[in-house]
Amino acid sequence: MRIKLHHPAREVELQGPKPVLSILSKLGLSREAHLVICNDALVTEDTVISDEDCIEIRPVISGG
Repeated sequence: MRIKLHHPAREVELQGPKPVLSILSKLGLSREAHLVICNDALVTEDTVISDEDCIEIRPVISGG
């Protein structure tokens, strides 16, 4: 699977299928601080991502 990350912007490849929580863990990212988007839809931590998928991981940003 191809993974597009933001802050810093980069792309990585991982072998699938893998659940989102496993992907975040492998990349050293916190699930509470990141959103995962697959095929233009927000996915949950138990969603399994296949080898053919391309996902985007964005940090959660809050402000006031």
